[in-house]
Amino acid sequence: MSTLVILAHPNLETSRVNKTWKEVLEQLDDVTVHDLYAVYPDFNIDVEREQQLLLSHDRIVFQFPFYWYSSPAILKEWQDVVLSYGWAYGQSGTQLHGKEFLLAVSTGGPAEAYQPDGYNRFTMEELLSPFHAMANLTGMTYLPPYIEGGVRSLSDEALQASAMRLANYVVTLPV
Repeated sequence: MSTLVILAHPNLETSRVNKTWKEVLEQLDDVTVHDLYAVYPDFNIDVEREQQLLLSHDRIVFQFPFYWYSSPAILKEWQDVVLSYGWAYGQSGTQLHGKEFLLAVSTGGPAEAYQPDGYNRFTMEELLSPFHAMANLTGMTYLPPYIEGGVRSLSDEALQASAMRLANYVVTLPV
């Protein structure tokens, strides 16, 4: 199964977690890591290129740090222009049907903060529901997300373990 990891981190060089995840994922067979901020620093997204990348992979992963209860800006722009009506959804928009979709998300706050009685008052499942809806609309199978919470306090050993868990999850997760 070929996997496309669409990475969206506006300052990857200063990121411990997403940078480490990227480095580990790039070493895997049949995994393509596509760094949106590196390819499109001006946000001028090549729609045809992006659609071809999607067509040539079976599993699509969005990897990003959780910013203001969503993804970094370029990923929203990417969705707006790449997942177009008539291509990704709508009566003849069936190009993504049958593909698998999952999220790889890092959060600064710990998992306990993302509970109804926690600091953020909502679960990660609730906060990530727009991505689930996007997968449904485009005919992709939404797989359980990989979420690493409390990343600000991860030790180097815990960070490496997280990257290895993510790598295993991305390539072996059954439908």
